[in-house]
Amino acid sequence: MSLHSLLGPLLEPAVTLGGTPTSWAEVLGFVTGAINVWLVVRQHIANWPVGIANVVLLGLIFLDGGLYADAGLQAVYVVLQVWGWWEWLYGGQGHAERVVQRTSRAEWAGIAAAGLAATGLLTWVLSTYTDSTVPFWDALTTAISLAATYGQSRKLLESWWLWISADLIYIPLYAYKHLYLTSALYVVFLALCVAGLLAWRKDWTRRRTAATPVAP
Repeated sequence: MSLHSLLGPLLEPAVTLGGTPTSWAEVLGFVTGAINVWLVVRQHIANWPVGIANVVLLGLIFLDGGLYADAGLQAVYVVLQVWGWWEWLYGGQGHAERVVQRTSRAEWAGIAAAGLAATGLLTWVLSTYTDSTVPFWDALTTAISLAATYGQSRKLLESWWLWISADLIYIPLYAYKHLYLTSALYVVFLALCVAGLLAWRKDWTRRRTAATPVAP
């Protein structure tokens, strides 16, 4: 049974962009993705259920487009979205709601080591066992996105820099794979990530200032 016959209407063309049919899954992925990042910028807890819907839709798009690491990443994202949802509600001190914090040196070291290992392993897997035409870039964006999602779940300010880095690769990558609407979505994501970085930095600065004792 083919992917199209299994998934049915979601992979049927909705519109045509640049002479390339764009599926309903890609259109709905655009809408839910933009709403999701906007909610993350505002630190709204509803970003997590919207994000789960978004990654399911994107998983269908990437699987259909031959971006296998990105497709598999969406399955991991579902688990991370559920974990992040719990973390935002109860992961703070005393099981309180999480607040924005900075990434420690130890966390940066762990993120970098895991990212390098994941990129190398995924590049080898995609080159060896799939027909991916962009194994390294698919693997690299997967590793960066996983690191960014981990940081987002812990409300680490620097997670926005990771998302920005990933988006700068995703935009031309998806255009190359003729996923034009998804590529455009990541342009929107890039703008929202910059807004998120500024908003979270402002919140972190405000909390830090409020917690600093005033000298007598």
